[in-house]
Amino acid sequence: MTKRKILTAGLALALLGIVAPTSAQAQPARPCDLPPGTPSYVVCTWLATPEEAAAIADFWLGNDGQNLIDASPYPGVMSDCTTDCAPGAEGDGQPHDDGDPDVPPGEVDDPPKCVDGTSGTCAIDPAAIAKAAASAQGQTIKSVAEHGMRVWIDTELADDWKAGKLAEAVQRVGALAAQPGVVGIRFTSQLGYNQTLATTEEIEKFVGETSAALRAALPGKKLAAHTVLPVLGCGSSDVCKSELTKKYPLLNPDTFGGFLSRGQIDQLGLDNGHLATEYTAWNIEAADAQRNQWIEVRAKAWDSYGHIAAEDAVLTAPGSSQLTEDQATKAITDRVVAPLQADAAESVVLWTRWQAGDGTVHRVLGEKLADNATWGQLRKLAAVKPRLATIYDPATPEVDAATDLKKLAEVFGQVYLRSE
Repeated sequence: MTKRKILTAGLALALLGIVAPTSAQAQPARPCDLPPGTPSYVVCTWLATPEEAAAIADFWLGNDGQNLIDASPYPGVMSDCTTDCAPGAEGDGQPHDDGDPDVPPGEVDDPPKCVDGTSGTCAIDPAAIAKAAASAQGQTIKSVAEHGMRVWIDTELADDWKAGKLAEAVQRVGALAAQPGVVGIRFTSQLGYNQTLATTEEIEKFVGETSAALRAALPGKKLAAHTVLPVLGCGSSDVCKSELTKKYPLLNPDTFGGFLSRGQIDQLGLDNGHLATEYTAWNIEAADAQRNQWIEVRAKAWDSYGHIAAEDAVLTAPGSSQLTEDQATKAITDRVVAPLQADAAESVVLWTRWQAGDGTVHRVLGEKLADNATWGQLRKLAAVKPRLATIYDPATPEVDAATDLKKLAEVFGQVYLRSE
C-alpha cells in the first residue's frame, strides 16, 4: 500500500465524524467544515484531522514499513472441546467445518409457542393456507402479484388482542399472509390515536405480544404499524410540544421508536392528515410542520432500525379529485415528493379511495376509474414508483378487483390489501 493510498484512507475515516446532536447548541470540540446548504442539525467533528491522518500514515510507512512488518494479528483462542467444555453443554462435542449445522439433524429446539401458551405452536395450518388461496382475497393477492406489485396484508389486531383472541386472529390473517407475493402484515393503524388501547403500557404489551406471535407463525414476513405523531411537527416551539403532549399523551415518539429499535416492527407509517389543521394556534404552516417532522425523524435515526413511510389522503375528494394540473402538481410536490426528498421517509402511502361514515366515496380517480388531471400527474412519478403504495379494499371495488388493480399498477409499486 502506498503512502498516498493510506493517506486517502485516513482522510476518508476522518470525514466519518459527521453526527446529529440532540440540540443545535451541542457544538463539537473539533469542528470541520461542511458544504453550504447543509441542514442546521448536522455538525461535523474530525476523528483525525488531515495533519493527524498524515502522521498516522508516516507511522506505518516509516523505515520502509517496519511497523507494518512487526505488526501481527492478535492471537485467537482455539478449543476443540476435548478438555474444557462443560458436561451437558449445547452441541455434540465434535469439531465441525464452516457451513456445517451446529447440531446433527433432529437435535433442534422446540418450535416457538403462541403467546397465550395454550394453543400449541403458532405455525399456520396448511389447510387454512389452501383455503385462503382459493378465497376472493387470495385471488386478489394473486392478481396484485401478476401486476408486479408487492403486497402487504393490512388488518387491525388490537381488538382481537384485547378480547384474548390473538392466536385465532394470527391464524386467520396468517393464512393470507402466507400466500406467494405477500411481503408482510400491517397489524394496526392509528395506534395510540384511536381509543382502542388506553395506556402506554397496554400499547407496548399489545405490540410486543402481537409481534412475537406473528414472527413465530410467519418467520421472514415483515411487520408494520401505523400512527400519527403530532408533536414531531412543532419544531422549536416548546408551547406547541407541551400542548400536543397533553392532548395526545399516548403518541410519544419514544414509544414508537422503541418498537423499531427492539425489532418488534420493521416499518412505521406516519400519517400526515393532521398537518393542515393541528398547528394553526402556533402559526406553523403545514409545509413547515412536515419539514419539522422529517427533521426529527432523521435526527432520531429511525431509518437505521426500520422503514419509515409517510401516509396521506390529501389527493382524494368527494366523488373524485377536482384539482387542476397545476394544483395537482403542487399537492404531489408538497405531500409526495417532499417527504422522499427529505431523506427520512422511504416510501409514501397514498389513499386513492375511501368511504366516509355518511356513505360518501372519496376518490382520486373519477367514477369507474375515469382519468383526471391528478392521476395524470401521478403517472409522471415512474422513477419513484417502487416507493409509492396505496390501500385497497377488495370488499368495495370500484369496478372489480382485477380491473382496479391493473389501474393502480400504473402508479403504485406496492399495495396494502385490507383484510378483516
